[in-house]
Amino acid sequence: MNEKNMKRISKFLSLLLRHQPEKIGLQLDSNGWASVEELLQKSKKYGVRFSIDELEAVVANNDKKRFTFNIDKTKIRANQGHSLQTIDLELRPVQPPEFLYHGTVAKFLGAIHDKGLQKMSRQHVHLSTDIETAMKVGSRRGKPIILTVKSGEMQLKGYEFYLSENNVWLTDSVPSEFIKFKQ
Repeated sequence: MNEKNMKRISKFLSLLLRHQPEKIGLQLDSNGWASVEELLQKSKKYGVRFSIDELEAVVANNDKKRFTFNIDKTKIRANQGHSLQTIDLELRPVQPPEFLYHGTVAKFLGAIHDKGLQKMSRQHVHLSTDIETAMKVGSRRGKPIILTVKSGEMQLKGYEFYLSENNVWLTDSVPSEFIKFKQ
C-alpha cells in the first residue's frame, strides 16, 4: 500500500475512533473498541474502501502507533486522543519521569502562561518523554516551541499521570507553575 493511501485511511480512522464514530454509524463500546467487521462494512457504505490487510498495515506501520487491535483482531480502537468523553481507556496512574515535554506554537503561549496546559476538547493533555516527539507535535501548527513540564514535581503534589499503549503521557492539566518557559 502506498503512503498516500495509508495516510488517508489513518486520518479516517482517527476521525471515527477518536471523534465521530456516528459519521458512519459505527458503535464504540465504553472502552473505545469497535468491531473490525462493522468498521470495514460501514466504511465501504460511506465510500471509503479498505481491506483487512490494509487496516492491519495501517495499525502496524502508523508512526505514532495511534491504533490497536484486540488479541484476535476482531476489534480496534484508538490508543488516546479522544474527544469523546464517554470513552474509558482503562488507564491506571503511573509514576512519570522527572520531566516531560509539550510542543506548541507562539500564539498559544499567552494562554498557557495564564492557565497552563489544558486538555481542551480531548480527555487529556498529551506529553512526550523526548524533545524530538514534542517538536513533531508542535510543528504541525507552525514553528514549534518546546515546553518542559516538571512532571515529577507535579506527581509529588498529587497530580496523576497515565501512559497510553503507544507511549504518550497523559494528564488532566498542567498548571503553569509546573512549566519551564524558555526565556
